This record gives sequence, structure tokens and C-alpha cells, in this order.
Amino acid sequence: MNLSSSETADLTRPTYFLDYDHPVVRTWLEEHMPESLRGVEAAVHLYYLVRDGWKYNPYRVSREPAKTRASHVITQGFGYCTTKALLLAALARAAGIPSRLGFGDVRNHLASPRLIEYLKSEIFAWHGFTEFHLEGKWVRCTPAFDALLCKKFGVHALEFNGYEDSIFHAFDQDGRVFMEYVQYRGVHSDLPFEEMFASLGEIYPHLF
Repeated sequence: MNLSSSETADLTRPTYFLDYDHPVVRTWLEEHMPESLRGVEAAVHLYYLVRDGWKYNPYRVSREPAKTRASHVITQGFGYCTTKALLLAALARAAGIPSRLGFGDVRNHLASPRLIEYLKSEIFAWHGFTEFHLEGKWVRCTPAFDALLCKKFGVHALEFNGYEDSIFHAFDQDGRVFMEYVQYRGVHSDLPFEEMFASLGEIYPHLF
């Protein structure tokens, strides 16, 4: 399904959170993004840079909008699912790839006891992922878990080829149930910050 010119323009422009026009983002792109890469090759290249360039850290979630923008996240050495997804979407838009953010709730069967205690639940609400429009279709990818973390937990790091969805593996390396989506919350052209945190406050009142 091809996008209209207006849809393409809307999904490649910078936004408040996907602020790829910020100088710090532009400088990073100049240093890490070969100009020769386009389309699928560019998306795959950026996916791996974000997946492994920022360590997954679900304990440092900021309620400040300014600290949730791509221009801030890119200066950090860590991120959680949503900030890594929005950073990837912002970088992809800078490369001319229509991108948006998707959200869903996932059940983590193998979460660490520390994380279960922190959330008081095995449900990860508002898990964020990235969608690219490549070669006429939408493709999902999840850059949240870096390769080192996956190795630690005995899970293959998610690969992405630009043609097929790359979400969570259903099983770990030993065949145990790992993660499953239990609810999708739709897609957005920018981060629905107020809606997301209002919902998280109801789901995890002890945290927010």
C-alpha cells in the first residue's frame, strides 16, 4: 500500500519528540549514517545502531517531555523501549523513511524478580516499537533489547531485515515461553506523551 504525498510528508517531518532537525541529531547522523544508504538498507543499518548503541534500562523513565525527545535520548547511553523506538523513528525520518510509533502491552514470562517487584506485574504496558514504511508496506521492529542484555538472559537478540516484522520472540533459547503481546494500543505519528503517562499512572500508581 503506497502512501499519499501528504501521508509521506506527515510521516517524514520532524515533530516535538522526533526532533531529528536538532543539531545534536544531525551531527550524530553525519558521523554514523553513510549517505549511500537508502530505504531498506538505511532502516536496517539504523536498527542495529539503536538496538545495541543504547543499553536497555527500564528503571530510568522520565516524566519530563524535554528528556523524552530524540535529541536528548541520543546523548544518553541508555533508553527504555519507548525512547529507543522514538529515537529510531526520528533517525529513520531523517533518512527519508516514513516512520511512526506503535504501542502494545506485553507479558514477560521471564522478567527478572527485580523488575517484577518494581512493576508489581508481569505485564509491560505501553511497550513501544517502531514502524517503517518500506517498499509499499509497514514493517515493525523492536530495538529495545540490546545484544548484551539478550545474551545475559539466554535470548537471541532480535534481528531485522527490513522486509519482515521483528517483534518479541515467543520463546527463549531453551524453548521456554518468553514474551507475548496481550493488547495493541495503536500507532501514532508522534509520541502520545500525555495519554501514555496518564494510562501508566492508572496501571502502575506506585510508580507514578
